[in-house]
Amino acid sequence: MQATDLGKAPPMQKVIVGLGELLWDMLPSGKRLGGAPANFTVMSSRLGNRGVIASRLGSDSLAGEARQVLKAFPADLSLLQSDTIHPTGTVGVEIRGEEPHYIIHEPAAWDFMEWTSEWRALAQSADAVCFGSLAQRNPASRATIREFLSATRPGCVRVFDVNLRPPFFSVDVIGASLASATIFKLNEVEMPEVLAMLGLLPPDARAAGNGETGKSEAGLLAAARSILRKYPVKLVAVTMGDEGSILAMRDAHHRHHGVPIAVADTVGAGDAFTAALVQAYLAGASLAGMNEAGNRWGGWVASQRGAMPPLDPATLAAVTAQIADAASRPGLS
Repeated sequence: MQATDLGKAPPMQKVIVGLGELLWDMLPSGKRLGGAPANFTVMSSRLGNRGVIASRLGSDSLAGEARQVLKAFPADLSLLQSDTIHPTGTVGVEIRGEEPHYIIHEPAAWDFMEWTSEWRALAQSADAVCFGSLAQRNPASRATIREFLSATRPGCVRVFDVNLRPPFFSVDVIGASLASATIFKLNEVEMPEVLAMLGLLPPDARAAGNGETGKSEAGLLAAARSILRKYPVKLVAVTMGDEGSILAMRDAHHRHHGVPIAVADTVGAGDAFTAALVQAYLAGASLAGMNEAGNRWGGWVASQRGAMPPLDPATLAAVTAQIADAASRPGLS
């Protein structure tokens, strides 16, 4: 992939789809709209793309509230489906021993996403689509997601953001998703579990040094390479919280050590990272450029409250300038 200047605007707007769950997190402090694909799409649209949320809401008051909240963002809501039988998705939160535990209620409207002619046209026009494992917990939506991926053009970037939420994943879902993906994104906690499910042990696992394959920096890189050897994905992105991220291709890798921030709320930071990574990937950026963009925008979301915090034009311009400045420095190529 030829590196380009991240400071230049893309020649034309890209069609980027977030395919999967759209739900309300019912927190002790109140409800908050989310779902990884929706968070990803909102950030993608803010970066200048036609970000399309491909999900399904109920016909209840929560659906109306969700649409009202989303109107504040530039995301395209025109292809959101409505369900007259199943409710809008919610996630309950229980505090056990001062630790939050999440209950993803089922069934939900997004479990029954339908494969329609409108979604087929969307799939055929998409430049990138991001999907996960949670929205594949029900056979109905799983079949729709697979139809959608199959209908995309060969050049479409298919991003599998695994987003493990027990018990809503399986070896079959992970394996089939990797077989369809261009980019695989996960975090350092998920990596050992994914390796175990797939029966993968990197041949250079001893590089981890501490015996915890897939957890150290060297172990994460070895794990990423083992996935690249087995599946047709072109890029594996491993996020590491405030320690940054690792991007690996078959012939190269890059380590970013993160951006110093005052963390307010990490919800949605990984989705913003993915959106910025995809934006840079589509622009032909280098691995270092993709990593810089992902960490800058992921860090910004983590410094705010909520997965879809307000973003004013001045902040958008400032973060974009920081990414462009980093791209111009010697060594970021």
